[in-house]
Amino acid sequence: MEATGPVPLETAPAPLELRPRVGLSLFWRTFFLLSLLLVGSIVAWLQTFRQLEFEPRAVQTAQQIASLVNLSRAALVHADPIARVSLIKTLADQEGVRIVPREPTDKFDPLSASALDRRILDELVARLGNGAQMASAVNGEKGLWIGFRIEQDQYWMLMDRNRFSNVGGRTWLVWLITAAGLSLAGAAVIARLINRPLKQLSFAASRVRDGDFDASRLDEKAVTSEIREVNIGFNRMAQQLAKIEQDRAVMLAGISHDLRTPLARLRLETEMSVADADAREHMAADIDQLDKIIDKFLDYARPDHAELKPVCLNDVIEACIYAIQDQGDIRVNLDIGKNLYVMADEVELARVIANLLENARRYGKTPETGIAVVDISAKARNEWVLLKVRDHGMGVSPEALPNLVKPFFRGDAARTAATGAGLGLAIVDKTVQRMGGIFALANTTSGGLAAHIKLQKPKAMPPVPGGGDPWPRMREAEEQAG
Repeated sequence: MEATGPVPLETAPAPLELRPRVGLSLFWRTFFLLSLLLVGSIVAWLQTFRQLEFEPRAVQTAQQIASLVNLSRAALVHADPIARVSLIKTLADQEGVRIVPREPTDKFDPLSASALDRRILDELVARLGNGAQMASAVNGEKGLWIGFRIEQDQYWMLMDRNRFSNVGGRTWLVWLITAAGLSLAGAAVIARLINRPLKQLSFAASRVRDGDFDASRLDEKAVTSEIREVNIGFNRMAQQLAKIEQDRAVMLAGISHDLRTPLARLRLETEMSVADADAREHMAADIDQLDKIIDKFLDYARPDHAELKPVCLNDVIEACIYAIQDQGDIRVNLDIGKNLYVMADEVELARVIANLLENARRYGKTPETGIAVVDISAKARNEWVLLKVRDHGMGVSPEALPNLVKPFFRGDAARTAATGAGLGLAIVDKTVQRMGGIFALANTTSGGLAAHIKLQKPKAMPPVPGGGDPWPRMREAEEQAG
């Protein structure tokens, strides 16, 4: 069973795997690009503002400090000794400026090595002379200390650092986060507005692909002229496709229906007028073949709608096998767990299985025995049921494999010895898609063609005849299959 068991269902062709594609949606790509542009603009604006603000702030701060020092120095120089003490006390009480003599033993800490502090110090030296000095602490007392001279004496002026401090990094960070947050919110709104028409178009296209032309209509009164023109053009295209599809179905059904009457008349005339039994048998076989071809046309022209409900896969397959059990040129081997349910249309699913069995009987016969040995296996996997119908014939060439589901396609001579409409596998593919499943074909390693079908499991089970809970039976079937 290594070559025919349910294991190959795990290594079925790529369409059955439904692998998620790695990538961003158009909304997130637009949002990311807009966000990158806005954040880059904010950072560039911030750096530009800081550079433009740096020099004026340094000059202004140095000018204010120098003006305060010069005024204080002039007041102390021109005041008499008695008024000088009162002046120093008034500056300390009202302006928060304290002036103390500078001693050689004073220990001071220079200001930070930031570019702004160095630029302020350079301006102070230019305005107050080489004796100017700035410190962040003197003898352990913190503040903004300015060293200056009055004639030959040196003094310290202590003032509040906050009066001349630049905007801190936390303030810039708050503004940056606020601006970035508002920009990202705006980018999200803009991206959604940009991508909404495309999302609607994508949904409408998917509806057209599934044959639901009524649900694919777009708004023809959109504000944007380009979007309005696209919507109008898409709606006209969908209307034309709906009309073409309807005309095709009507034409195929009409032709097939009209051909049945002369075929029936030919069969009756053959039975009555042809004396040669062998010729009559061959003519009757040709008429039966034409009748089957008409049935294929009718199946293919069937509307793309199916009412899905929980269907027991075992019952459908057993009914299809029962219909061909008297044919001596086909033998079916089953490997299916009990009570395996799928979401499907029971009649459509039976038509799918019957077409696959008929295809295997015609084209999948083992060359040595002339008998088509068909292996049918199924197993439940997560939210899906994987079904495989495999024959032991000669298979098909890799080049012809993707074309087998195309209508009216004929493969190589090995698989087309019998005549037919060329619609069997196309009907299977169309019907499986109509039931929300996936159909794929692949050559097996040991020879033969395998048809892989992937159908959804029902979320709620139908009632079991005689009562009881069906879910334990489902779990038991899954354990047996897996």
